[in-house]
Amino acid sequence: MTDTALGHLKVLELCSMVAGPYCGKLLADLGAEVIKIERPGAGDQARRRGPFPNNVPDQEASGLFLYLNTNKLGITLDVQTSSGRNVFEDLIAQTDILIEDWPPGCAEEAALTYAKLREVNPRLVMTSITPYGQAGPYRDYKAYELNCVHAGGEGYMMPIESDYPDREPLKGGGLVGDCVCGLSACLATLAAVYGARATGSGQHVDVSKQDVLMTLVGLEVAMYTYTGVVRNRRRRAAMTAIPFKCRDGHVHISAFGDRDWQTLIGLMGRTDWQNDEGFSNVTKRWGRSDEIDRGIGDWVADQDKEHLFHELQKQAVAAVPVNTSEDLLNAPQLRARGFFVEIDHPGAGRLEYPSTAYRLSETPLQYARSAPLLGQHNDLVLCERLGLTRESVVRLAEAGVV
Repeated sequence: MTDTALGHLKVLELCSMVAGPYCGKLLADLGAEVIKIERPGAGDQARRRGPFPNNVPDQEASGLFLYLNTNKLGITLDVQTSSGRNVFEDLIAQTDILIEDWPPGCAEEAALTYAKLREVNPRLVMTSITPYGQAGPYRDYKAYELNCVHAGGEGYMMPIESDYPDREPLKGGGLVGDCVCGLSACLATLAAVYGARATGSGQHVDVSKQDVLMTLVGLEVAMYTYTGVVRNRRRRAAMTAIPFKCRDGHVHISAFGDRDWQTLIGLMGRTDWQNDEGFSNVTKRWGRSDEIDRGIGDWVADQDKEHLFHELQKQAVAAVPVNTSEDLLNAPQLRARGFFVEIDHPGAGRLEYPSTAYRLSETPLQYARSAPLLGQHNDLVLCERLGLTRESVVRLAEAGVV
């Protein structure tokens, strides 16, 4: 038994940027031992992406890298060299899961295919995360997160319910597309591990980012399948579908049911709407959604979003402020749940990090390690774990292998 949920799992992560490292992070934060493998000298591309403290680039202080790589061990190893591949195969022999995001052709050239690696470890679960998957006419095509969002159809629907349907398609903020792909990869990986424990045989998990992001627009696909209609982004009759502008930001109010509606208009003092038969049920109200939205918008315009949020919630009306990152850092709900954790990093200092969206009663999450410095755990993994001598590691370093 371990005191973490996944403390029995050993993982190798051969990935860069977001999707693969986020998959590895989810496993590591649940207690799996994740060894992140980076190229000597260069490291993960995320190390060169900001934000950086005081806007000074520092590969050991990238906010993106620090967040995505908590609780991991880190080594440098060039697996494309014969010496590096030998070391890698020794690690594979001790590993439950390999996460990799190499283009299919590159993995084949480096002899890192699943067929090759399962000869070393038949129980290995290998998860490959690529833009278009391991098969099909696009498998070798190049794509970044922005490309994948549009390839999967999600971008076409953004901004949804827009008053400007002719505006160019958008994607969600930040790197949400890659994070969703990492989450899906983690789920599939754990399912494969469960199967391997039952059968004694691992398997290859093929994750296509296009496929993952397409599942987010399943309703639109079904609509076309059933009706032949390609849904567009034009705003439809749907009251309170958009946030309302307050004095200090925006608030979103949902009052679809009759009880919520009566409570809301009571707070607004709209006796004219209370007595109007044209507002008596949700179907009629949807037909007058523009009028309702104008009225609510006028009512909230001079109010503070936090005050309005709490006043509506006191009456059990679903409302929420549209939070900025500053709002979230100060949110009492997140603080009460211990959502933010402090981790001390040797390069960036002591910082607060978002944790996870779930809490486990018997195996609470632990943040034992900050993101690794480049090659920080070479001696621990190569010498103590694999039994290489210090002299042999030095020779590998001199040859650029580690």
